Amino acid sequence: MATAGLQHTSDGTDAGFMADVVEASMTQPVIVDFWAPWCGPCRTLSPILEKAVEAKKGAVKLVKINTEEHNAYASQLGVRSIPAVYAFHKGRPVDGFMGALPESQVTSFIERLLGGTDNAQVIAEALGQAEAASQSGDIALAAEIYAAILQEEPENVPAIAGLARCYLANGDTDRATATLEMVPEARKNDSIVKGVRLAIEMAAEAPAPTELDAALSAVSASPGDHAKRFELAEQYAAAGRYKDAVDHLLIILSAKLGWEEGKAKDKLLKVFEAAGPTDPVTVEGRRRLASLMFA
Repeated sequence: MATAGLQHTSDGTDAGFMADVVEASMTQPVIVDFWAPWCGPCRTLSPILEKAVEAKKGAVKLVKINTEEHNAYASQLGVRSIPAVYAFHKGRPVDGFMGALPESQVTSFIERLLGGTDNAQVIAEALGQAEAASQSGDIALAAEIYAAILQEEPENVPAIAGLARCYLANGDTDRATATLEMVPEARKNDSIVKGVRLAIEMAAEAPAPTELDAALSAVSASPGDHAKRFELAEQYAAAGRYKDAVDHLLIILSAKLGWEEGKAKDKLLKVFEAAGPTDPVTVEGRRRLASLMFA
């Protein structure tokens, strides 16, 4: 489906996803349309999306990704059927839908994304403040903001996921799990929810400090042993030390990109999912992975 002649619609790739979607969404909302040439509903939805986006004259951008040629980020986002549409804002997915919707619903989706009410704008700003607090290590402040958002919007999925992450950061997996129960049934498979759920599952396998020390010593003694390094990365991930896990997995991938039939790469993508799409560890790690894959 050609995008020639469209000012605010472009074709996307896995290699350009970080720049065209994640980074671009820091200045304007970006809608991603995952489609395939064989998909009939995709051909129905595509012109509706293009028309609605172009009508906003640059307030929102549309990136179309052919999953037959570029499937990495579709898989990462948990896309199981197409068409699948995700909206990104401030570097993270904030809304989405699957299937071909009529024009009126697509227009409403975009209006909601653009924050058609003052309250929507206030909530969006509060979510940004909470995420910034969390990433700076002020978990208490982040939790307070997320809780305040949920007082206004009890089913706000980013706030629910964010609050669950705050509990997880404090080692309270029970409350993190209970918080995720607040997610509406229709949104339980959203990527941000699945990421927190994965982080909780990883935390259940957290090693004792002595085990981690032993694994680190084993790698120090045999730095070329990828199996031992992979085991160390797994333990770091389970302990919530995502940056350390990513660093060691990338060492393996830089030596052998297809090590153990993609085992290290698959684990790396799981760590990105557990850390969250906008966590600095994920953003920087994806850049480093892309440099290895597309060099």
